[in-house]
Amino acid sequence: MKGRTILSDPTTRGIRVILFDFGGVLAEEGFKNGLMAIGEAAGFSPEAFYRLAAAAVYDSGYVLGKASESVYWAMVRERTGIAGSDEMFRREILERFRLRPWLLEIVRKLRNRGYNVSILSDQSQWLDELNQRYDFFKDFNDIFNSYHLGKGKKDPSLFSDLASKLGVRGSEILFIDDNEGNIERARMQGWNTILYRNKEDFVREMQKLVPLD
Repeated sequence: MKGRTILSDPTTRGIRVILFDFGGVLAEEGFKNGLMAIGEAAGFSPEAFYRLAAAAVYDSGYVLGKASESVYWAMVRERTGIAGSDEMFRREILERFRLRPWLLEIVRKLRNRGYNVSILSDQSQWLDELNQRYDFFKDFNDIFNSYHLGKGKKDPSLFSDLASKLGVRGSEILFIDDNEGNIERARMQGWNTILYRNKEDFVREMQKLVPLD
């Protein structure tokens, strides 16, 4: 995690920290889309395969940094009977994480205006590898990744832990994610939230909380 930055000039709404999810928000959803492509190519229902493989990323402990990538893919093979190399599978996923340049422009604008703008992602070491490829960590104050935290967004205590780590109240945080469960758990901790659906809805909802002009 990079050194935290908290600035003392809150907005009129009191928001000081803005946390963005990675896959599905800052970038196209590479994990889900990649797994669905792997499943479809192997003759599975894409959605059914995704559910099995997505559950394994938690059940194996991989997304929390408690198991290796090879352990994760071994569990996927065991549960689905699919054949293929780890490298082939990971390539299908990583190539689908395409950053959204328009959203990174918003990130830079918000950070220049004095907000702590950070990433909060349930990701593996893949996030670090994607940064080595695309060099986007530099645009953020902090990188909170479940793989390094040992705790993910399915655990409600993560949200109170992060507020304490950042030294702010929940009401001073805005969290953007494309997962309804994550959004609900953050709301329960008093966070401001935006459920990301598409660019147009996001920009409209963002303007209500943190004007972008």
